[in-house]
Formats: sequence, structure tokens, C-alpha cells
Amino acid sequence: MAILPVRGGTAARPAETWRSLVPDVAVTGSTGAVGGRVARLLSAAGVPTLLVGRDPARLPSLPGAEHGPAAEYRDTAAMTAALRGVRTLLLVSARESADRLVEHRSAVDAAAAAGVQHVVYTSFLGAAPDCVFTLGRDHWHTEQHLRASGMAWTFLRDSLYSDFLPGMAGDDGVLRGPAGDGRVSAVAQDDVAEVAVTVLRDPSVHEGASYDVTGPEALTLDEVAATITAVTGRAVRYERETVEEAYASRAVYGAPDFEVAGWVTSYEAIAAGELSRVGDAVPRLLGRPAASLAELLRRG
Repeated sequence: MAILPVRGGTAARPAETWRSLVPDVAVTGSTGAVGGRVARLLSAAGVPTLLVGRDPARLPSLPGAEHGPAAEYRDTAAMTAALRGVRTLLLVSARESADRLVEHRSAVDAAAAAGVQHVVYTSFLGAAPDCVFTLGRDHWHTEQHLRASGMAWTFLRDSLYSDFLPGMAGDDGVLRGPAGDGRVSAVAQDDVAEVAVTVLRDPSVHEGASYDVTGPEALTLDEVAATITAVTGRAVRYERETVEEAYASRAVYGAPDFEVAGWVTSYEAIAAGELSRVGDAVPRLLGRPAASLAELLRRG
């Protein structure tokens, strides 16, 4: 008789018993920033949740949250086994890699094979087959794979996370990149998580919807730097780079080519206007304004 771990591996139940108790909602990426926030919010709301990850021992221990068997996106069979009995899945996009699209397609195929009815996917603002931001193309292709899967879907097209903006400035306080005078409608991860929870709690209402999840305003990087300086007291300024300068300044990190291209083209996407859209998903779904960069920084 197979035994599967539950509740963070602190207990074990026969597989057939565990299957009968599988929650309707599953969340991937709960060891990360967005998935972890979603898991905690669902737990606080009393929503039974299945947490799925490659290492169940690392998954957060939360009231009402079960831990499924070990499964990673690229292992279709393991993901299928982990998701059987689940009705709605939050598929948090995988860590950036050279073959992330392969991972995403595998996870979608596993969800379909497991009988999942609805997938909520964290996509990216402006995702398109030819968008400037190279990693945004993976999101578009993942969306198309979901559309063709036969499952219901909802896309959360998140803008850049405003939580990351202070860290984009170097130790010298300079925010460098080829963004020109373009604008970015960066969004707080807390807002992204709350939107995801709203959708997960009543997925049928959001079937076939693609939400642009953004902050309340689109700022230039000069304005981003000025806001960081004013709120935190850390002197930050924006320095415009050419594309060639941007690749050269990032070469010292020794990162893979795809990752460097992702870094540089994220700035180019700002310059091209791909990230300037201010969506209404946060106020529409949460009934309050999205958090501004200044508000996020004040929270510490």
C-alpha cells in the first residue's frame, strides 16, 4: 500500500485515503514570494489547499494546507500524480531557465491528465510572441498551451514587481539600464497574491479572463529612483545605458546568455512602452486601489 506525506510530512496516510481528502485548490511555488503569499492568505481564509513542490519538506506548514508528494514541473508523471483530485490550480511560473517553456508545457499537460478543471496562471504584462522582453515570450506560449489544453483558464498578467525595484540599484545607488524615458506600472507582490486568491476562491467567475495586474501608476525610472530616495533616504539615481553598455555592464556576473538577455530586454521593454499599461484588476477585484511604490516602501 502506497503511503504519501501530508501536512508537511509530519504524518502519513494510505494513498487512497489521502486522495479522498485532496483539497479542491492546489498551489505551486509556495516556497517563493507570490506562491507563499497566496498559500498564507488561503490558509488564513480557511480554504483547504494542496501545496505542490519538488521538495515537500520545504513547503510551508500552514493550517488547512496539505503537502502533496514530491513533484516538479518537468516531471509530467509526478505532477499528474500530485494533482489528481484537484479542481483548481494556481500555476506559478517557473524559475527563469533556458527551458522554462518545456517545464510549463509539462505542468499544463500534467494538470490536464490529472483532471484539473481550471488553471490560474501567473503570466506577464504585454506577453506576446514577439514582445521585446525575451522571457515574456515564454509566457505567451504558455498561455497558448493552456488555451489548447481543454481546461478553463485565467491569466494574471503581472507587471514587474515593485518589491524588486530598490534592489535593481547597485551598491553605488545607481539604477542602470536602457529604459530611456519609458514608464513601468510596477505592482506589489501583496496585490498580486490577493488578486490570485480572489480568483481561486471563485474561479468560474473569472473563466477565460486575462487580467493586467499592475500598480496604480506608470513611473519613469527617474521617478522610481526619486521615490526610493525620498521614502527610504537612500540616494538612488537612474543612469541611462545604451543596449551595448547594458550587456557589457552585466557581463561581469557570468550569468547564462538567456538570463542576461532577460535582464537587458526588461529595460528595453520599458523603453518600448510594453510595461506602461495601468490595468484595473486590483481595484476591480479587490475593491481598493493598488499599492503605489511609495506605499510599498513605507511598509518597509
